[in-house]
Amino acid sequence: MDHSHHEHMHHGGAAGTAGGDMMEEAYRCSMNMLFTWNTQNLCLVFRWWHITGGVSLFFSLLGVVVLSAGYEWLRDFTRRFEARIDATTPQNTITIHSDEENVENGGSEETSSLLPNAGRPTAAASRSRYSLPHILKGGLYGLQVFYSFFIMLLFMTYNGWVMIAVAVGAFLGYIVWGGNTAAKSVACH
Repeated sequence: MDHSHHEHMHHGGAAGTAGGDMMEEAYRCSMNMLFTWNTQNLCLVFRWWHITGGVSLFFSLLGVVVLSAGYEWLRDFTRRFEARIDATTPQNTITIHSDEENVENGGSEETSSLLPNAGRPTAAASRSRYSLPHILKGGLYGLQVFYSFFIMLLFMTYNGWVMIAVAVGAFLGYIVWGGNTAAKSVACH
């Protein structure tokens, strides 16, 4: 009789011993979909970031605070980098005249998106999108998006302690690197 389709219990001696099953049970991660203060079987984003007791909870929450504050540092670094790049890079301005201005200056009243170069940036402006400064700014933007989604995943453990740690980190990061305004919210994107 073929029993290969049945789940087998592990008995004695092999790698999958009953003791091995208890080890797996000890490292089981629980995922809550409702708010909780419970830290038993709490894993933060990764299986290896498992809360096993009070000490690991303390250091994990401290890590979450540092990560959240680090996001504010990255935002500040990006703002300063963009300001430095914008101050040293000549801007390619594109002037698009309204239909009334065009007619007043002796131009045609006819406008259409099918007309060549209607409302399109110049070749120099298009090239600036592929310049190294613009690519670096895009890379920093992508890093910010990745970082913010990572923090969102931490928050989505629905654990009150982790949520507070995220908020404390954002607070401390804002105090240290926040600049003069909180206009940009801590959003996923």
